[in-house]
Amino acid sequence: MSWFLLFLSTIVVVCRANICPCERPEHCQQIREEKDFEVFVFDVGGKTWKSYNWSMVTTVAAFGKYDAELMCHAHSKGARVVLKGDVPLSYIVDQENRTVWITEKINLAKVQFMDGINIDIEQAVEDGSPEFHALTALVKETTETFHREIPGSQVSFDVAWSPKCIDKRCYDYITIADSCDLLFVMSYDEQSQITGDCIAMANAPLSQTLNAYDQYLSMNIDPMKLVMGVPWYGYDYPCLNLSEHGICSIAKVPFRGAPCSDAAGRQKPYEWIMKQVNVSMSGRLWDEKQKAPYFNYKDQTGQIHQVWYDDPQSICPKADSVKSKGLRGIGMWNGNILDYSDEPVARQQTTGMWNALLGCLQE
Repeated sequence: MSWFLLFLSTIVVVCRANICPCERPEHCQQIREEKDFEVFVFDVGGKTWKSYNWSMVTTVAAFGKYDAELMCHAHSKGARVVLKGDVPLSYIVDQENRTVWITEKINLAKVQFMDGINIDIEQAVEDGSPEFHALTALVKETTETFHREIPGSQVSFDVAWSPKCIDKRCYDYITIADSCDLLFVMSYDEQSQITGDCIAMANAPLSQTLNAYDQYLSMNIDPMKLVMGVPWYGYDYPCLNLSEHGICSIAKVPFRGAPCSDAAGRQKPYEWIMKQVNVSMSGRLWDEKQKAPYFNYKDQTGQIHQVWYDDPQSICPKADSVKSKGLRGIGMWNGNILDYSDEPVARQQTTGMWNALLGCLQE
């Protein structure tokens, strides 16, 4: 049955092929040029992409509803647009299912004039399990098929901030890195497993973040395969108690074997954070050990919250390390959550976040 459905989908693709939605037909041509420095943007939908700094963007991973206008505009700026690829690992343990999935993605990429795929599979995997081998095979087979069917296409794979089985994601990182074009390292949500005191901490502490890249490089993974992901969001933690030293105790919310996690808080976009810090009880504070900003505020019920986030001061040294370590580039989750309004302060804040991707030591 699966092969019959695949046949039907192929017929649909053939029938719909070559219908370019762009005003200029050349903007439907795939982008093949490799840029010296990768700026990888995740877009989750809407039209804020119109305000991106397109002089910097090299790849857009389209995680929202398909937007032909975005594809046309990105191509006009020489930037790639790639599909999102996600699938239950239990499904693709079967070779035939893997082939069906890959073929569906290839057909979709061709119909939508896409330039590749970003494989975003964040499921727990045991070392040596059938899912372990299936995931490794999926990345290899997807890359081979995309490169053959769409010459010059890009296949990237999203990995945790560290290769040390974070969130029980015990992947074959070395083989996967060798198989695809890029590893997007999600250097955020680094408190997804808190094994020590259940307290609010930075989303991406500097030394912990940078040490994890040394872990990847020590595995002899080519630094030019690594793109550093930074967060354009933070975590809002309700404090069970706020100590005199400013330590915020948080609820115990276990995750994949750890007793506590950042799930005790809520993700907040940079746009919200910049407004909230101005009316907070503490104003912007800086943690010198974690090299990250935070603040405390009271909600309408009198509950104290502690918010940890990243801003240009915390992102800049990370971006500098991208160049000093010879990495392929940098990116963020996600491009949509800045304030792109014309309000002067918002415009200044947004410009600062984009510029921070190039580091503090910009030439």
